[in-house]
Amino acid sequence: MENNTVVYHTPVMLKESVDGMEIESGDICVDVTFGGGGHSREIMTRLGKKGHLYSFDQDEDAEKNAPDDKRFTFVRGNFKYLYNFMRYHEVEQIDTLLADLGVSGHHFDDETRGFSFRFDSELDMRMNKRGGKTAAELLNEASEEDLTRIFKLYGELSCSKRLASCIIKRREEKPFRRVNDLIEVAKPFCPPQREKKEMAKVFQALRIEINQEIESLKEMLNQAKDLLKPGGRLVVITYHSIEDRIVKNFMKSGNIDGIIEKDFFGRSTSPFDVKKVILPTDEEMERNPRSRSAKLRIAIKRDDGQ
Repeated sequence: MENNTVVYHTPVMLKESVDGMEIESGDICVDVTFGGGGHSREIMTRLGKKGHLYSFDQDEDAEKNAPDDKRFTFVRGNFKYLYNFMRYHEVEQIDTLLADLGVSGHHFDDETRGFSFRFDSELDMRMNKRGGKTAAELLNEASEEDLTRIFKLYGELSCSKRLASCIIKRREEKPFRRVNDLIEVAKPFCPPQREKKEMAKVFQALRIEINQEIESLKEMLNQAKDLLKPGGRLVVITYHSIEDRIVKNFMKSGNIDGIIEKDFFGRSTSPFDVKKVILPTDEEMERNPRSRSAKLRIAIKRDDGQ
């Protein structure tokens, strides 16, 4: 089990993130991004005998990493359903929640899933293989306007409109099916000196859209706010500016729009106190290259909600 976990995914900022949760014996904790289980296993070493951990993942591959422990419950589902699943398990409040956003190393290394441009596999990109539209289907069916929006919003690509136009023309001749089909169209828009970085943005944009990552993140954060006890901790690791901006603004304001409201005395009415932002150390980045773009954000729910 331990060897499989290492291959599946190397957890980012493991000690810093779990330390930031400040777990006490008997706590009810949630890890909404189980993956290889690295963070979850570390959390469980600190729970004590009466604590409990609920770990979410919508990918059936992740469930194979679940530990056999009565203090652990694996929830096979999208974390946007956090509130419903907690109610199902008769949990009204939680002490702390950890979210390690983005994609696990397993997804990038699995040659069959279509997440990486390193392998010419089927263009899938679904984290939940049980349903939903694949990346190939999106490329073959979406309008030019929608494709432009996706590449601009989620990939922050300056060539979004031109790339979308070329995709439309390409699919009229031959539908998209495999990773190399997309690479063939996108490569002319990726300058040689930045080819890998720009290609990664193309794949990132499609992945975010296919899995509705941004909408799911927004829903999860709102539900976490309601579920956390006063003094409870929200610990989130982000990897790109889109999700980081959402998390940062939410922690500061307590709402998805990032609007900081103030009371009569000019004090912020956010339900959170932002504790700190932690960046990966040089040693962390050397050990785990995925951590290079990571930011760890920690917020504490105020006791009085003010």
